[in-house]
Amino acid sequence: MSGPGTRGSDRGGSDRGGRPVVLGLTGSIGMGKSATARMFADRGVPVHDADAAVHALYGPGGEAATAIGRAFPGTLAPDGSVDRTALRAAVLGQPERLARLEALVHPLVQEAARAFLRRQAGAPLVLLDIPLLYETGGEARCDAVLVVTAPAEVQRARVLARPGMTEAAFAAIRAKQMPDAEKRARADFVIDTSRGFAHAEAEVARIIAALRARAPASD
Repeated sequence: MSGPGTRGSDRGGSDRGGRPVVLGLTGSIGMGKSATARMFADRGVPVHDADAAVHALYGPGGEAATAIGRAFPGTLAPDGSVDRTALRAAVLGQPERLARLEALVHPLVQEAARAFLRRQAGAPLVLLDIPLLYETGGEARCDAVLVVTAPAEVQRARVLARPGMTEAAFAAIRAKQMPDAEKRARADFVIDTSRGFAHAEAEVARIIAALRARAPASD
């Protein structure tokens, strides 16, 4: 595990103004990010799940669903949710349409994270679980970043064991993600999830202790 970095040094201590310490969690597909996020939640750390936020935004009546339906006719299911297959077909191979979609969705995703932080203003520590944290500049709102990693062969085996996953789909997902080595180099903390559940749990406990020590004392 890496030690605390300096990212939040100008935002920590007595200058924090009572805000929670914000830890970003990220990692490439198949690295164990979801399981690691659950370990934080099990220890009482409020967790914002960006994937769950997108699911809600794409659901029936969701803000993104409404906007996408207007911008890309024929991409909504009968219940008003986004038909992801139809949406993929609508933007496939058309960079300008993909850019338009991202311009609609990304501000809503970012606002969901901001709303979470407002709701958790009194917590000493919160976790932002964001798959594309570095790729979207999300680390700017974090005091520290944790990257989960695993050897490439472990990652590949985990991902290809998922129902419906193919080598082509795996390659396409990886192409959109920052290389694992670069993420690790930029991280404040790193957990190798291939070392087992007990190791990851122990590292999570150490990270929580280190970051809670940065939080301002409650009145």
